[in-house]
Amino acid sequence: MEHQRIAHADAPVSEVDKWDVFDALTMIAGQFGLSDRTLGVLRVLLSFHPDRTLRDGQPMVVFASNRALCERAHGMPESTLRRHLAALVDAGMILRHDSPNGKRFARRGQGGQITRAFGFDLRPLLARSVDIRERAAQDAVRRERIALLREDISLMLRDAVKLVLFAQEQGLNCDALDDRARLARRALRRKLDEDQLTAVKSQLAELLDEIHASLNVDNSADTSPETETETAEMSGNAVQIERHYQRSEKEPADKNPPPLQTVVAACPDVHPYLDRLRDWTDFVEAMCRVAPMTGIDTRTWADACRIMGPENAATTVAIIVQRIGSIAKPGAYLRSLTKKAGEGDYTPLPLLNAMVRTPVTGCAA
Repeated sequence: MEHQRIAHADAPVSEVDKWDVFDALTMIAGQFGLSDRTLGVLRVLLSFHPDRTLRDGQPMVVFASNRALCERAHGMPESTLRRHLAALVDAGMILRHDSPNGKRFARRGQGGQITRAFGFDLRPLLARSVDIRERAAQDAVRRERIALLREDISLMLRDAVKLVLFAQEQGLNCDALDDRARLARRALRRKLDEDQLTAVKSQLAELLDEIHASLNVDNSADTSPETETETAEMSGNAVQIERHYQRSEKEPADKNPPPLQTVVAACPDVHPYLDRLRDWTDFVEAMCRVAPMTGIDTRTWADACRIMGPENAATTVAIIVQRIGSIAKPGAYLRSLTKKAGEGDYTPLPLLNAMVRTPVTGCAA
């Protein structure tokens, strides 16, 4: 099978933190058809592996009995355990190494070291770790885009509802427009994917245009959700509609990215990773793949995307790649910058400008 071929192939990395890979896998479990309970069994298997690190060339076979596995899985029935173990094998996350009699055990040498073990091999997690972490990083960016889409839609929907109410107070018949706003609100209660949310946002933009038209409102001004205060004038009426866009939480950092050309010019070391560069989406996806290579774990990358915005997070990873020789711990460095961004004290543009003017030296945590 294909996943067995991948598991037996040379691992792209020599070692990996088992819990880092597990955390990344939990974010994209659906892509592999893994349920929460199946992931729970994988966690149990990982807990029996004595080291935190999965290291190429060292034993990675878990030979605990079903009874021991069930006990650590909080009394899971053995039949259920077998079903979840089979699901992990089918998904290519573990491999079976059966002994001649079907038992799980380990043979040890004179020094007590394991010379051969029969049980469940965790090596596929090492072999697939880069792919898993890249997929998780890309999924984190996707989730951020979806969160921003839902936020924009909520603000547009709120605006539409207020405008419909105002129109009704003026004696206009806006029942059809009100029905469309209600349908959009109902749709937002469902779990929509990115394409569906984009379609809803487009429909709401059309709805707002029609509401403005029905009110004879001058809609030439910017009506994007980022506008803080907007006053619209109604023809034949002295009434002004003040629309205050206030986020439910204070924005912690400026998420406006620097010019993409500036980033690419300041960070030439990332050029080999850019298969194509049409826009920010291509750049962010490329840095998703690069981040795990620098030692940045999935959760750190996801937090950076959420707090800085995907473009600024990708820019910061590019800066780290460019300065990799002077940064001792890239993951800790990104966490530090993310914290500063959350406090409103960091955007990547000053760093980029400094890199263009003067090469950066020294060692960062």
